[in-house]
Amino acid sequence: MASAILASPLLTSLAVAPGNPGTAEHNIDLDVTDHDAVVEWCRAHDTDLVVVGPEVPLVAGIVDALAVAGIRAFGPTRAAAQLEGSKTFTREFAARHGIPGPRIASFTEAEPAIAWLDELGVPVVVKADGLAAGKGVVIPESTEETVEAIRSMLSGETLGDAGARILLEERLDGPEVSLIGFCDGLVARGLPTAQDHKRVGEGDTGLNTGGMGAYTPVPGIDADQYDELVATFLQRTVDGMAAEGNPFIGMLYAGLMLTADGPRLIEYNTRFGDPEAQILLALLESDVLAIMMACTDGSLAEHDLAVSPGAAAIVVVAAEGYPGTAAKHVPIPEVEIAPPVQLIHAGTALTDEGSLVSNGGRVLNIVATGDDLRAALNAANNVVAEIVAAEPKLFARRDIGFRALDGASS
Repeated sequence: MASAILASPLLTSLAVAPGNPGTAEHNIDLDVTDHDAVVEWCRAHDTDLVVVGPEVPLVAGIVDALAVAGIRAFGPTRAAAQLEGSKTFTREFAARHGIPGPRIASFTEAEPAIAWLDELGVPVVVKADGLAAGKGVVIPESTEETVEAIRSMLSGETLGDAGARILLEERLDGPEVSLIGFCDGLVARGLPTAQDHKRVGEGDTGLNTGGMGAYTPVPGIDADQYDELVATFLQRTVDGMAAEGNPFIGMLYAGLMLTADGPRLIEYNTRFGDPEAQILLALLESDVLAIMMACTDGSLAEHDLAVSPGAAAIVVVAAEGYPGTAAKHVPIPEVEIAPPVQLIHAGTALTDEGSLVSNGGRVLNIVATGDDLRAALNAANNVVAEIVAAEPKLFARRDIGFRALDGASS
């Protein structure tokens, strides 16, 4: 996001909090959990716009605090951010507004949840109701694993308060698609469809992660289908939130499953998704800062989103042990980066000696564009191969986009 904003001719200066070594020249020392401190800093520096990236400050009401102070912010209010902050709220909202999804039920005690599971008689996904940093979803492989996940979440052993209420959702079958759009409270403007790869292992195996890679656009979705997805899952949501008195401003992310019975909503994020943001912004030709400003003043209808033709792909380089306990302080090799490839930092840090090391599970994002998906993936994978060959404690999936490529070659 910082990289895209820096390209705007409207920009006079940019501050990033807390930032990482990739944004070092723009980083400021500011506790973003302290809303008063954020407001004070913005006032002291005549800030024209605050762009909120992560979900935690949105759900905590940072946009509300800025609004009270008269400071413009791109992002939903606390009430609108419930679409991500509470899965129960989301499912009830979707039901009220005819947004198709799976059969679901929410519980605060294990025994009623297990009884409902038996009554439903089909596989389910177990989800923590609250924010869990991408770790609140379990896709069990058996009834025994399902019961274990129910008991573990509700006991507080694994997720604390985030799992005090859980949702059981009918497990849907089909390809997943991410649909993300800019919203100004009245209008939604969609970006190209993207597909994330959540599983840590190749062939979509192993544990769920925050995302090991993604690509855009998703093949097989024609213009009419795309328009219908935007109308059903983005615009209908914006209309519903406005009707309920909680206008949605910011990025709305609809995670969808394309089932045999039609598209279904899996979840909302109330922000750009990671790693989808990196590839979508790589293709966006419109001035992202102008679009964000239009969202905050209700003039998005006057703007069309210009997107480059071709495709974009991202491959995530992670540290050994991820998505469990990831190795820290792993040296990050230096590699030559040139267009159409971009290297974006994630979990990185600088040592006292100035060396770049890992500081999280997902360490680097390698983004590339190309005339088609194969070209974009080849460019990204060539750089990734250099990195992981130079440092054995870093790894990446080598098959991002494999289903799309298989379809293209068949």
